[in-house]
Amino acid sequence: MHEHELGEQHLAGAMALSRAANWNQNEADWRMMLRLGKGFGLSAAGGSLVASIVVLPYADAFGWMSMVLVLPEHRRLGYASRMLRRALTYLQSRGLTAVLDATPAGHEVYVQEGLRDAWGFQRYSLPGARPVSGWQDVSGLKLRRLAEGDWPQILALDLPAFGASRESLLCALRMRLPEAALVAQRGDKICGFLFGRDGREARQLGPLVAEDLPTAQALLSHALACVPAPLYIDIVDRHTSLRNWALMQGFSVQRPFTRMVRGAERAPGDNVTVMLVAGPELG
Repeated sequence: MHEHELGEQHLAGAMALSRAANWNQNEADWRMMLRLGKGFGLSAAGGSLVASIVVLPYADAFGWMSMVLVLPEHRRLGYASRMLRRALTYLQSRGLTAVLDATPAGHEVYVQEGLRDAWGFQRYSLPGARPVSGWQDVSGLKLRRLAEGDWPQILALDLPAFGASRESLLCALRMRLPEAALVAQRGDKICGFLFGRDGREARQLGPLVAEDLPTAQALLSHALACVPAPLYIDIVDRHTSLRNWALMQGFSVQRPFTRMVRGAERAPGDNVTVMLVAGPELG
């Protein structure tokens, strides 16, 4: 097996890995992640991509590890652990804390490499459009599409929520699904925002950062009215009211994830104002 960095020439192999795992990434996701970060892979003698991992550095604070994938016929040979150690070495050499969102299948591998549980979230899926219910108009709250002049307030709201600047990612997401790039405003103050993107199986809504639950529900309600299903949303576990509301809209639980960290006492950011994560591959 040959270990190497991932580039444009590996996109077909990367997509084969996503499809084999039944994950939602499309080619635009892979292009975005490789542009914003660095990917590593293992290829067989014939050149076919067998395993992958992607690292997204966020400022000088931490690095997000994702896309730990191995083709089914090559699993249980230690390749996932090998890719993980490659990414951890890369982050350690740059003094960055390692963070990732683990599926139940991968959790034990990450524990063995020293990552610790922080908090969890669950993916919910909506297969088809349904009327939005269970939300009342919030007095004084204005919902609208994101405008260029909103960026300073959005980034100021996102920085403590996520734990580092992710301006490049948010700008990329705005272009991926413009109709989901929404802000909530009270007076002159932005108190919440939402982004989204297209996917191989479904559109994903997130991240959603909001100062309170009514603002989060308002943003999500607005998005459900203008973004066609099928849809995925990843709701932070502590927001039980938002989870219950999503179930009322016809969403169903697909799978759990655990946010894990190595190199710090706790995961960066908070899980209070973060209502929906951007996705386990992005943070």
